[in-house]
Amino acid sequence: MGRLSATAQAPSGTVGASGDAGRALLAAVRARLGLVALLAALAAAAWWATAQRMAGMDAAPGADLGTLGWFVVTWVVMMAAMMLPSVSPTVALYARMTARRDPTRPLLFTAAYVLVWGAAGVVAYGGFVAVQHWWGGQVSWPRSGHWIAAAVLAAAAGYELTPVKNVCLSKCRSPLGFLLGAWRSGSRGALRMGAQHAAWCLGCCWLLMAALFSLGVMSLTWMAVVAGLITVEKTLPGRRAVTWSTAAVLLLLALGVGLAPQVVPGLSAPGSGMGTM
Repeated sequence: MGRLSATAQAPSGTVGASGDAGRALLAAVRARLGLVALLAALAAAAWWATAQRMAGMDAAPGADLGTLGWFVVTWVVMMAAMMLPSVSPTVALYARMTARRDPTRPLLFTAAYVLVWGAAGVVAYGGFVAVQHWWGGQVSWPRSGHWIAAAVLAAAAGYELTPVKNVCLSKCRSPLGFLLGAWRSGSRGALRMGAQHAAWCLGCCWLLMAALFSLGVMSLTWMAVVAGLITVEKTLPGRRAVTWSTAAVLLLLALGVGLAPQVVPGLSAPGSGMGTM
């Protein structure tokens, strides 16, 4: 009877352990989905805020960017809208790896990621103001602005096929590989890893952002197009096919902006007295 009793109790313990493991797994999945949902909600809110801030603004290439403070706030909101969907797999995986230690680390990771893109916006603003100050009249849209925009788009197309782009994109497309290779513990580690991941993404996408300036950085239409290209590059399988497709799209846009800007869909070409590149 003693043997029978012991034998009968073993499956019960096994079932209990399996149930605990199942509940733990379900909780982990819920937490991960909850974080992805939070990032999606933040991205949606950022898109809405961007639309509100851009309402009534000139969406043409070379349009006035406003004051530095206004632009930086708008840029950070734009980057949150554009980049959070593509970075969410990395943040979700990082959250799963740190769930038992500190649930705030994924938010620190994300904050550092967005701040690096904010710093990139300050650099872009400085370059834009310098070009306006020194060569404003020479690069107006009717004179050479559309050719400069076309050249930037062509450069972005060529960059898609370079080894540098390939290396940076591989870091963005492999969340587990990046996290294992760049792992740092603690809250400072979360900030450092978020900033490092943003640096890889910046190396991957900086010419796409330059292309956005060439098409109209204050245009919601082109902002959505560039955001779509970034998300596709980082998430869809078949990296070579995706990058070649992106390069083809950018090259077609370069030809259109250079040769017939008036027929490019969504391009708000400035008049002879409007804006500079």
